[in-house]
Amino acid sequence: MNPRLRVPVSLIIDDSTCLVNLNRFAIPQFIASGVPRSDFARMDWREMPHEIPDDFVRRFGEWCGENGVKGKYSIVPYPACVGRVDRILPYWAASELDASIELVHALMTPNWDIHPEMVTHTRVIDTKTGHPYPDRGPRFQENWEWTDGRSADEIEDYMRYGLQILKNVGFQCEGITTPGGFGNRVLPELAKATLNSCRGIHGARLTHYFRHIFTGDGSVRPRVQYASRLESDEPECVVSIIGCTGDWTGGWDCSSRGDVDRFITPDLSSGRMVEVIDRGEPACIVCHWQGIYFNGEEVGFGIFRELVRRLHARYDHIQWMKLSEIARYWAAKELTRIEKDENEIKFSAPFECPGFTFEMDASVGVPRSAECESSSNALTEVHSSLDLDSGQWMSSAERMTVCVDLPRGTSRVVLG
Repeated sequence: MNPRLRVPVSLIIDDSTCLVNLNRFAIPQFIASGVPRSDFARMDWREMPHEIPDDFVRRFGEWCGENGVKGKYSIVPYPACVGRVDRILPYWAASELDASIELVHALMTPNWDIHPEMVTHTRVIDTKTGHPYPDRGPRFQENWEWTDGRSADEIEDYMRYGLQILKNVGFQCEGITTPGGFGNRVLPELAKATLNSCRGIHGARLTHYFRHIFTGDGSVRPRVQYASRLESDEPECVVSIIGCTGDWTGGWDCSSRGDVDRFITPDLSSGRMVEVIDRGEPACIVCHWQGIYFNGEEVGFGIFRELVRRLHARYDHIQWMKLSEIARYWAAKELTRIEKDENEIKFSAPFECPGFTFEMDASVGVPRSAECESSSNALTEVHSSLDLDSGQWMSSAERMTVCVDLPRGTSRVVLG
């Protein structure tokens, strides 16, 4: 079942980094690439601010903390080739960069996964020299053709470069976000490279990535991929997290003033979030940091605040989660082996999972305790799904629902 019988909800923030307003520096590079897009030419990038200030990060992060919002926050490691966040950003003093990094550590990381959004989000870096390749065309732009035909090893090497920069400033990354069309034509290699690079740089064996957005009829359930060594001490897998909305908060280029009604209507009856939540699938909202700030007007932030208000007014059974938490739950959901044996339910779990929730036929028995090699904890009954939490169970006429903190390895729920 879903965790605690709740529907996971998350906010995916793309194009964020420390201080740099990515658009101001990326758009002229996109124009220079020769990619035939008419919208680039009409973007007045010279009038865009250089910076998205830390006081906005603080207000945004504090508001999200007060309202229980969780998700993913990108830190582009070498934003638009302006400078590396582990070295120097030429428009800012070293003390300003240090303070910005510390703010993300203190304010964001408790409730947000930090992802590299590749390396620059613009030109491809030669990982041997640390400089952009001289070719400015789409073949050497992260957003377009660089990954076409590349092997998993080549993509892994590139991912490692970005991950190492973030590790140098203390960020632990279990996942990666792809910029633009990065990896679109090499999806198996992209998934393998994510798994291998996050394991290699950060030691993560349960990894995830954000590449896809589905706004049509298809399922947006996470995809568990390349699971292996599940019976060993070093199990591993990678999970593809899928966004369920377009960016209706203002967009990456601030060309639209957004539309909260596309997420959920004023009468709370319809919209993309209602559609996904009502069918019980994780509802991951997609936005871009530039649109949230909107060149200082904060248009996207206003839309998001109203979106959260409407969601909380409509639903009492959603659970805000980080992408890593959703990935962990879905890996446990799909890979844990569950067996009935006399008066107990046995679990063999490659990954531990808080709030693991399962149903069984009420005739099987009453759950009394959750046990593993190191502990035994009594389970208590609750009478409403809204009260269900770890270490508790509830019953209906025919079904019994149990919620436990599932340990890695073998464990059991004893029945009475």
